[in-house]
Amino acid sequence: MDFSDHISQLANRVEKLKPQLLTEEATKNALIMPFIQALGYDVFNPSEVIPEFTSDVGIKKGEKVDYAIVQANRIVILIECKGVNDKLTNHDTQLIRYFHTCEAKFAILTNGQIFKFFTDLDDNNRLDDKPFFELDLLNIKEQQVAELKKFHKTNFDVEKIISTASELKYLNAIKIILNQEAEEPSESFIRFFTSQVYAGKATAKVLEQFKEIVKKSVNQWLSDKVSSRLKSALEKESENDKAEAKKIGESMDSEDEKNNIVTTQEEIDGFTIVKSILRTKGEISKILYKDNQNYFAIFYDKQTQPVCRLHFNRAQKYIGLLDEMKKEERIPIETLDDIFQYSDRLLRTLENYIG
Repeated sequence: MDFSDHISQLANRVEKLKPQLLTEEATKNALIMPFIQALGYDVFNPSEVIPEFTSDVGIKKGEKVDYAIVQANRIVILIECKGVNDKLTNHDTQLIRYFHTCEAKFAILTNGQIFKFFTDLDDNNRLDDKPFFELDLLNIKEQQVAELKKFHKTNFDVEKIISTASELKYLNAIKIILNQEAEEPSESFIRFFTSQVYAGKATAKVLEQFKEIVKKSVNQWLSDKVSSRLKSALEKESENDKAEAKKIGESMDSEDEKNNIVTTQEEIDGFTIVKSILRTKGEISKILYKDNQNYFAIFYDKQTQPVCRLHFNRAQKYIGLLDEMKKEERIPIETLDDIFQYSDRLLRTLENYIG
């Protein structure tokens, strides 16, 4: 199992166990210790992971940080834990005090779902006010997994991480600003775009009129970029999947030819979209299909585990979604892209089969 698979398992674990974890200690055992293990450290070996790390700091005697990660007999990471239902603030006083007095270059503040990574970019040996990297296991992106992998025991290199930490910090800060501007454009943001397209004087009334125009423009541009990249990715994957899917379909049932069943390109494209959704939770080699005269079935591992059905052999297209009792609900769709609207339900059906 590779690193990304370990992180996916952790994400599933958070989703399933979160309602049951009512204390900080439960969060540590169920979520944070498995996270440390995923980074390659033996949580039961005090030469690698020191629980309840104590170091007298000024007048604060006997204060503890939940975990200290050790490499080559040196403390390299401090971890402060909260309950999974607790909100995290950047200013954790215990982490600030400990960071100032020990040799660790990184500190993590976490509730088992969200992990905030800190260092001392702004002032040497003083913990920064804001994290340079933040990870939410229930909303994780591929690039974030690559960044997290740098903290794995086998990859850990302080200098390399520090060299990219500054870029990460400001990159994330700018992304937050862009997201805020897309949601609610500031006057300076509106004024900038207004000055580029409007020849008149940018009065308060004009800026108010342009506020909604700028907001719509930014969101439409983002939507177009996402659609374009998604289409490109699907087309690229489809080139490989067409032959594979056709081969699977033919091998599943040699009676297809006898029954004059024709698998259309639209059905293959629909299969590719469903496959791209399911691959985030299941093994891609187990996502299969079987074409029938009345519908196109997509299942996981075996035909007794149907995920959905595509009804494309009529004027009105439908996607058939299945509940836990495998009862089908047919939902009309206009385009293949509408399938993405039902990603959550498709993934829930898959999870029923993989436990």
